[in-house]
Amino acid sequence: MEYQLGAAEARFAEIIWASAPVSSGDLVRLSAEKLGWKKSTVYTVLRRLCDKGLFHNEGGVVTVLVDRVSFEERRTRRFVSESFGGSLPAFLAAFTARKKLTGEEITELQRLIDEAKEAR
Repeated sequence: MEYQLGAAEARFAEIIWASAPVSSGDLVRLSAEKLGWKKSTVYTVLRRLCDKGLFHNEGGVVTVLVDRVSFEERRTRRFVSESFGGSLPAFLAAFTARKKLTGEEITELQRLIDEAKEAR
């Protein structure tokens, strides 16, 4: 599966994730309201996202094959892998080099680390 979405594809995917299962007619209406898209644009982008394995369109109903959380997880893992050799500490070091973490962020990260230790 391809993990990259352009900005327009991402906005469209958000509509599907929020509405699915959704009829293609309702998807055209929602896309016109939220994105200003015409029917032909909706079907073109929908076909691309279906080809990427995110959604399925059958019988005029669009369903989710990969939920948003799973998609973001896969995309993040790929980014860390390609950009930081798969090293989460290297990613965090780069992320925090210019942006200092808040106390809440540090607490949340520590909670995640503690949960990961317990799961081992």
